Amino acid sequence: MNAALLAALVFVAFALGYHFYSGFLSRRIFVLLPDEPVPAHELEDGVDFVPTRLHVLWGHHFASIAGAAPIVGPAIAVIWGWVPALIWVCVGTIFMGAAHDFSALVISARHQGRSIGDVAGSVVGPRVRTLFLIIISLLVWVVLAVFAFIIATLFVSNPSSIFPINVQILVAMALGWLVYRRGIPMFVPSLVCYAGLLLAIYYGESVANLFPSLTSLSVTTWVCLLLAYSFIASVLPVWLLLQPRDYINSHQLVTGLFVLSAGLLVLQPVIVAPAVNAAPEGAPPLIPFLFVTIACGAISGFHGLVSSGTTSKQLSRMTDARPIGYGGMLAEGFLGLMAVLAATAGFETSADWWSHYSSWGAANGLAAKLDAFVSGGASFVAALGIPFETARTFMAVMVIAFAATSLDTGARIQRLVLAELSDAYGIRPLSNRFVAGGLGVGAALLLAVTQGDGQGGLALWPLFGTTNQLVAGVTLLIVSIWLKKQGRPYAYTLIPMVAVSAVTAWAMVGNLFDYYASFETLWLLSISGTLILALDLWILFEGLRVLRGIEPDSPA
Repeated sequence: MNAALLAALVFVAFALGYHFYSGFLSRRIFVLLPDEPVPAHELEDGVDFVPTRLHVLWGHHFASIAGAAPIVGPAIAVIWGWVPALIWVCVGTIFMGAAHDFSALVISARHQGRSIGDVAGSVVGPRVRTLFLIIISLLVWVVLAVFAFIIATLFVSNPSSIFPINVQILVAMALGWLVYRRGIPMFVPSLVCYAGLLLAIYYGESVANLFPSLTSLSVTTWVCLLLAYSFIASVLPVWLLLQPRDYINSHQLVTGLFVLSAGLLVLQPVIVAPAVNAAPEGAPPLIPFLFVTIACGAISGFHGLVSSGTTSKQLSRMTDARPIGYGGMLAEGFLGLMAVLAATAGFETSADWWSHYSSWGAANGLAAKLDAFVSGGASFVAALGIPFETARTFMAVMVIAFAATSLDTGARIQRLVLAELSDAYGIRPLSNRFVAGGLGVGAALLLAVTQGDGQGGLALWPLFGTTNQLVAGVTLLIVSIWLKKQGRPYAYTLIPMVAVSAVTAWAMVGNLFDYYASFETLWLLSISGTLILALDLWILFEGLRVLRGIEPDSPA
């Protein structure tokens, strides 16, 4: 099967989904109005609440949600064949993931920019708010530890990426200062900064060779440095680093998707993987595990945390929620599509593919699949005449940029979640952003260093997919309850909620049986998974009970 043709078909499906389905949701279900008050203007504080232009906020939002998970998940899930993975990425993104991100953004913007976990207190009740915020905190805790490890691993395996990533941080701060302190429009300076990043990518290998001591740092050292950086980024005003850096990143991410697509058109690679591989050696069953493995490539609870944690506080107009929330997830779905194609058409022969996917043990794992995406994507880019090593550096920097923006945003979300818990229970020190930020990042650092080479977060990584999807299910439940209270149709969020919650709980129970069978070595996974599942079922029970008893108000 021609990979370029598949990419074109999915792109058309995404365009139709945006035009018709997101238009229906924004006009008929959520009734967005351009003059509707938004918290970025009403609560502007210059730190978290900052009114932001549409194209800038889109870049910040997209870069924040586009982490490593939509690359790793699809790149593992193709072990069951490219057809199931491709269908779920396409259909799940349009009708579940994009609707989830969009609705979380709208609901948060209509509740003073509060996180979806905090909003649950107003929509369902205080107990549900506490339970949901605990699950969110556990999810972000794992994300911080694991994404720091991913970036550190990529720095060690691709030292040519170190220089451009650090250049990007410096030019982003300069860009933020020019825009918000000197009043210069962002677009043109951001292009200059992006050109500087491309130049840094070109010279990345040469600089790495000049500083062998820097490139010889261990993974553990990089994890510590990255988490220290994420703390600083989480407490700085959003306009100084996160927003301009993510905007520059969005240029790179869009460019990356463009050159990957262009490379596909030039190379016209053929998919060498099987269409369906229903029973790979050692793999769990395709249903339900395909869905939780692909995770962020189709629907992600973490995206709802970004939508309600940071993006809603910068939304300048309510109608911007459609291109940012729904459109941003479509762009991520396209990234998931590219991961599927790179992991199925980036190999020269079928034998090469089978050597990577001969069994679940061979297919599973973060580092191997990230490397498969970097190498497979680089082969697409090299078809445009770019030297393979330069293309590989470009792909590595793009992946690190994905992970780093999620790391930054995750640290900020954790700080805000802890602050919301402090407001609920009167824990005054946590209302200080430096204390809350330090506690959130410090806990992630403690998790990361519990094993050698800073990989402690991997002990809980198997819970990421299921926890992430459970959070998405609860988010859709909160939105459904709110819609019913407003007297509006809620089936468009309730049906995806039921589907994602049922399949994820099924997968979590299956995992727990395996964990408890090896309790002596997997005790942390066993206890943590049981706690998360119990909290989720408790929230779903209380939420569905509230939903059942609601007498809808007149439409608001």
